[in-house]
Amino acid sequence: DVQLVESGGGLVQAGGSLRLSCAASGFSFEDYTIGWFRQAPGKDREGVSCISGSDGSTYYTNSVKGRVTISSDNAKNTVYLHMNSLKPEDTAVDYCAADSTLIRSSWSMSSAYDHWGQGTLVTVSS
Repeated sequence: DVQLVESGGGLVQAGGSLRLSCAASGFSFEDYTIGWFRQAPGKDREGVSCISGSDGSTYYTNSVKGRVTISSDNAKNTVYLHMNSLKPEDTAVDYCAADSTLIRSSWSMSSAYDHWGQGTLVTVSS
């Protein structure tokens, strides 16, 4: 079975950094696109970043560009999201998601992904 497990969330002060991990199992990472999403209180789930397991291409939403870096360790089937200069508006539950047939132009759409983790909470204090 395809499984995704997020970790690394927690409480951090504004301006701080945090690294999230998404450990994948049950499939070949190189056949999938892995995305990171966040859902802030009272808001819809939005795409943050994604990485292609096949060619390593990456994508970022404008609101985090320059503050977030996505990377992968293919040997461990793990994707990381390193976040810098965190802001209170970054407070959200962060999810990783995976799909094998995703059209890249749709990477930021939650409906494009078949598999989801349980999420990890990131809280940024002012």
